[in-house]
Amino acid sequence: MSDVALTKEEFVSDQEVRWCPGCGDYAILSTVQRLAPKLGIPRENFVFVSGIGCSSRFPYYMNTYGFHTIHGRALTIATGLACARPELSVWVVTGDGDCLSIGGNHFIHCMRRNVNLNVLMFNNRIYGLTKGQYSPTSELGKKTKSTPYGSIEQPINAISMALACEATFIARSFDVHTVHLSEVLQKGAEHKGISFVEIYQNCNIFNDGAFKPITERDVRDERILELKHGEPMLFGPEKKKGIQLVDNAPKVVTLGENGITEKDILVHDETGSNPAIAYMLSRMDYPEFPVPMGIFRSVSRPTYEQMLSDQVESVKTQKGQGDLMKLLKGSETWEVK
Repeated sequence: MSDVALTKEEFVSDQEVRWCPGCGDYAILSTVQRLAPKLGIPRENFVFVSGIGCSSRFPYYMNTYGFHTIHGRALTIATGLACARPELSVWVVTGDGDCLSIGGNHFIHCMRRNVNLNVLMFNNRIYGLTKGQYSPTSELGKKTKSTPYGSIEQPINAISMALACEATFIARSFDVHTVHLSEVLQKGAEHKGISFVEIYQNCNIFNDGAFKPITERDVRDERILELKHGEPMLFGPEKKKGIQLVDNAPKVVTLGENGITEKDILVHDETGSNPAIAYMLSRMDYPEFPVPMGIFRSVSRPTYEQMLSDQVESVKTQKGQGDLMKLLKGSETWEVK
């Protein structure tokens, strides 16, 4: 923990921010810059790692250490760093294409290993940097420059995928709801292990309004279910609607109708050992259901780097300090004369 009080301004770099005017990335950047001083971590212990894409400019704009790596490989670089320097606070900033397409395999294994990383995936359902091709999260039927007659591919559900990979902290927020986003990111940063946060982000040039039906202020309360641990899943301007579990499936009900009371509403438990309810929530989408926002799951499990360190120390105790040259030469070497 740092004894020096830091401010947002100290996390703002001297680089010109080069995103399109109106891009949702600005709100996310500002939120992270405001949050970082609150975490009590020395500024020199922050590292931001990115791949390729609009979101991947992020390390330039944070006045911290950082890596702008290669397409889809941010999680691999970050994993190595977290294992070598476990005292650092390592953040990965990636996009839906960078993370789930070329980086999809790395995503799977990073989640299951429970590496101590904070992964922020900006999801705008499009390839923005390369000018508007469909991405792994684009909707079925989406017309883009690379799918002029509509995409015929089923989109990846990032939250469902993270749950299937046994990630220990999984959450969702969106760019312009900065108070909610900050709260979610702070809880993720305080979590020991992998923290995956999907952030719905608007690309106002190539996919403007992708999330407008749920994120606009005048419809937000009716179409978003804010997940709160230990509280019933209620939504709507007056919290009169809720989610009831009927025959192991979610159902939207209204308090007061057909004898429905708050006791009939499903209570959110982000710490449950069984991820089945969290997975069910991840499949809920507008217009049939409100879209869940918040923490889907937060459970504890030993981190990859801690288990790796313990294993190394255990082997040292059993066999003593290793000999690198002996290892390199091995038992099957030969000389060419």
